[in-house]
Amino acid sequence: MDPIAFYIFGKPVYWYGIIIASGVLLGIYLAMRYANRLGYDQDMIIDFCLLAIPLAIIGARLYYVVFSWEYYSKNPGDIIKIWEGGLAIYGAVIGGIISAIIFARWRKIDFWELCDIAAPSLILGQALGRWGNFFNQEAYGYAVNNPAWQWFPAAVYIEANAQWHMATFFYESMWNFIVFFFLLFYRKRRKRKGEVFLLYLILYSIGRVVIEGLRTDSLYLGPFRVSQLLSGILILVGIALFIMRRKKDTDENIEATIEDEKEEIDQKEDELEEE
Repeated sequence: MDPIAFYIFGKPVYWYGIIIASGVLLGIYLAMRYANRLGYDQDMIIDFCLLAIPLAIIGARLYYVVFSWEYYSKNPGDIIKIWEGGLAIYGAVIGGIISAIIFARWRKIDFWELCDIAAPSLILGQALGRWGNFFNQEAYGYAVNNPAWQWFPAAVYIEANAQWHMATFFYESMWNFIVFFFLLFYRKRRKRKGEVFLLYLILYSIGRVVIEGLRTDSLYLGPFRVSQLLSGILILVGIALFIMRRKKDTDENIEATIEDEKEEIDQKEDELEEE
C-alpha cells in the first residue's frame, strides 16, 4: 500500500493528508449549513475554524508526542512530520474544546450551542480520517491467524510484517458513521443545548473503549491504555453533565409552573376582592 497519492514538483502528497483535509472541508460545510438554520452567520463558522483547526492539530500532535516521548526524545526532528501519521483524536478534541471556549467568549455566543454545531462535523471527520490510517498501514489490531477471517474489511494485510491483522481502523470508522447519523437524527429532538455534543463524547468514547482494546499500537500510561482510560472518564463526565442539564431543565420547568400558578392565584384573589 503506497501512502503517497502523487507528487507535485517532486514533493510527495500523502493520502493521509488528502483524506484529513477532505474530512475537514466536509465538516466545515456541514457546520455552516446547520449554523445557518439556527440563525447564525455562516462566516462565524469560518472564523471559528481559523482558530479551532490549528489548535486541534497542535493538540492532536502534542498528545501523541507526549505519550510517545521515548521515541521522540531521541528523534526530535520527527515531531513535525504529521504527514506520516501520529495525530491523536483526543488531543484534537481537547484543542477543539479550548478553542470553543475562547471563541464563545470572544464572540459572545453560547458555548454549548457552538459545540452542538460542531459535534456532527467532528465525528464525520473522524469517520473519514480513519481511512488515512488505512493508507498509512497503521491503527490496526491483533494478528488474524485464521484463514477464514483473512479478508477485508474483517482484517487488513500489513505489508511491514506480512501478516493479516484486525482492521480496527475500519471498525472505528463504521462506528463513527453510525454515531454521525444518530447525532443528525437527535439534534432535531434535543431538549437542551449541549446534548448533541455530550452524546458525541459518550457514544464515541464507548466505541473507542471497545476498539482500543483490539489495537496493537496503543499509547500507554503505565499499565493503562491512555485512550481507554480517557474514554472511560469522558463517558462518566458526559453522562453526568447530560443528566445535570436535563435536571436543570426539569427544575426550571417546575419553577416556571409554580410562578404561573402563583400568578393565577393572585389574579383570582384580585377578582374576588373586586367583587
